[in-house]
Amino acid sequence: MQSAIREVDVRNVPLLKRLRSLFASLHGHGARRDGAGNRTLHYDDYCILILLALFSPVELSLRRIIQISDVKKVKRKLGVNRTSLGSFSESSHLFDPALLEPIIAELAGQLPSVANDPRLKDMRQIVTLVDGTLLRALPRITEAMWLSTRTGTRHHAFRLHTQFELDRHVPTRLELTDGRNSGASDEKAVLRESLQKDRCYVMDRGYAQFKLFNDINAAASSYVCRVRDNSVYKIKEQRPLKRADEQAGVISDQIVDLGQKQQGRVRPDHALRLVCIRISEHEKRSNRKGNTGAGPSDGVLRIATHLIDVPAEIIALLYRHRYTIELFFRFFKQTLGCSHLLSDHPNGIRIQTYCAVIASILIQLHTGRRADKATQFMIGLYLSGVADLEELLAHVNRADNRGVKLRAKDTLWKKLGV
Repeated sequence: MQSAIREVDVRNVPLLKRLRSLFASLHGHGARRDGAGNRTLHYDDYCILILLALFSPVELSLRRIIQISDVKKVKRKLGVNRTSLGSFSESSHLFDPALLEPIIAELAGQLPSVANDPRLKDMRQIVTLVDGTLLRALPRITEAMWLSTRTGTRHHAFRLHTQFELDRHVPTRLELTDGRNSGASDEKAVLRESLQKDRCYVMDRGYAQFKLFNDINAAASSYVCRVRDNSVYKIKEQRPLKRADEQAGVISDQIVDLGQKQQGRVRPDHALRLVCIRISEHEKRSNRKGNTGAGPSDGVLRIATHLIDVPAEIIALLYRHRYTIELFFRFFKQTLGCSHLLSDHPNGIRIQTYCAVIASILIQLHTGRRADKATQFMIGLYLSGVADLEELLAHVNRADNRGVKLRAKDTLWKKLGV
């Protein structure tokens, strides 16, 4: 049984008072249904309570948020009235999550663009990492019920399609669909609907599709995409490797005809380049019943791109940075608490998702650091009164040894043959 939240657990809420002005434009949304004029939980209140819960070090849950809304200091400092389970649950059906998108865009626009890797300084397009992740939901979410495994295991999930800017280290587009990854929820179809100009989309092999490649090219953008190990291709030109390419693990750089030519099948309408990179061999995972793997990898990573003039080492580096989005998903789910859903309604899930992104951006804006578990935890301790302002500032201002860690990571990857 959860213990009651005490007033001491939510000290120092003036840190979040600026949220009132941030969400001020949302206050009147949904008021048309309030014919009696007695609504006390408005859209801005709803978002503030979610953000306060995301920053809090106590366990995230719907009942916790209800308890937080009844704390005197929260009501006095943030102007939030006490709410009930019924009102909070009903609000997830009423409020439009799309209204939070301009707020995210405004906050993201305030983030400075700081190159993560000086070797990418010559990239003229915005490096955009693309992937999707599953948010586990309750079994009664019928919209998310799907059968994907060959064993017949039933999953209940939503898929969060994400575009992540590498330089600003922030997601710039989020789209929530059911988890089937087919039809309207197919990750390639979702990306195709949101293509923009002057971007370099870095993708895993699930996005390898000639039609998508052609659409990206038509949108005046580029792509760096892994293709399957059993891809069929014909070499048209063998390009010489430089010493820097070999040091990056590149074993071949070729202009190719990728895929089998069949009547009626879509073909690339542009020159296609295949960069092969040596990696450590490993067993592939499989979800087939009684099969622990799908056979060993041949130790070669195959990257398709139409960036003809970019050095092969940079192509390898771009794909290596794709894993940054995996780290964001981990932070998003585990640190910000989004592995636990406060609502089983799509609107409620979207609002929680957007609020978590806003929390992530606010951490970066007000600390000058990327959102990470340690910083989010320290902010939570400060809000709860366990840590004082001096301790929070000492954490934020500590020496940044990211360069040392990056060099150690590069050394490790070289040992692994990546």
